[in-house]
Amino acid sequence: MAETFVQNTDDVVKFLTDQHNLIKDLFEEVLNASETKAREKAFTDLRQLLAVHETAEEMVVHPRARMAVDDGDAIVDARLKEEHEAKEFLSRLEKMDIGSQEFIDELTKFRDDVIDHAEHEEREEFNRLSKELDDADLKRMAGAVQAAEAIAPTHPHAGVESAKANFAVGPFASMLDRARDLIGGALK
Repeated sequence: MAETFVQNTDDVVKFLTDQHNLIKDLFEEVLNASETKAREKAFTDLRQLLAVHETAEEMVVHPRARMAVDDGDAIVDARLKEEHEAKEFLSRLEKMDIGSQEFIDELTKFRDDVIDHAEHEEREEFNRLSKELDDADLKRMAGAVQAAEAIAPTHPHAGVESAKANFAVGPFASMLDRARDLIGGALK
C-alpha cells in the first residue's frame, strides 16, 4: 500500500494537505512511468491512497465541517458529490488496460478533477476549519483521520460517501479489499 505517512500529524489540515501533495506526486509517477509494470505499481499506490484518504475525510473531516463552518452543509455536499464521481471514475480506471493510451488520457482527466477537488477542500473546508478549531481539536482530528485510514477500504466504493455509510459498510469493504489486494499480489 502507498505510504500515507506525512511529517505533520499534529494538525489535520496540514496532514491532509500533505497527502494531497503526495497524491499529486503519485499521479505524475503513474503518468510518467516508462514501463507498464511501474505504472501498475504506482497506480495501485495512488488508488489505495485515494480510497483511504477520501474515506477518512468522509468519516472525520466532513462531519466536523458541517458543524463548525458557515455554510458547512453546502460545502460538504459539493465535496461529497465530487467524491462520488471520483469513485466512479476510479472504478472505471481500475478496469482499463493500464498500458493503453486510453488509460493515460482518462487518468489525465481524472488527475485534473482530483486536483480541482483538493483545491476546493483546502480553500473552502480546511482553511475554515483551521480558523474555527483550536490546536487541540486539529490534533485530535489528525489522530481520528489516521485511525480511519488504518481501517479504510483500499478500493473506491461509490455510494459510500457519508460518515454513517462508511461506519456501516466500511469495515466489511475494507476487509474484502485488503484480502483482494493480498490475493491479487500473490498471483502476480
